[in-house]
Amino acid sequence: MARQKAVNITDAVMSVEDERRIRTTRYIVMMSIRIVLVVLCGVLVMADAPFLVVWLPLCAVGMAVLPWLAVLLANDRLAKEKPPRFGGRGRRARTLEAPERPMIDSELSAPAWQD
Repeated sequence: MARQKAVNITDAVMSVEDERRIRTTRYIVMMSIRIVLVVLCGVLVMADAPFLVVWLPLCAVGMAVLPWLAVLLANDRLAKEKPPRFGGRGRRARTLEAPERPMIDSELSAPAWQD
């Protein structure tokens, strides 16, 4: 049976378990990429690949930076989704109708102290 996507009907934050699952998945994916880079470096060295001077430093930088990024992202909270600033529709403000009775203009009426 296909799993249905959860519908968010409140402004409540994500549960701690869901957030931890997402951060753990992100960490595992980044560490898996690091493992692929380690294997790739070994294969390139054993195969005596052309441009080895270029590929090995690129793999080494990736292997050094990925753990740092993975730990930072795994320990960081997920960003809250912000509602769109403007709705997708071109909604206009409703214009007010003129009042049915005449309005009193303050410049035309006598001040209260002159009564």
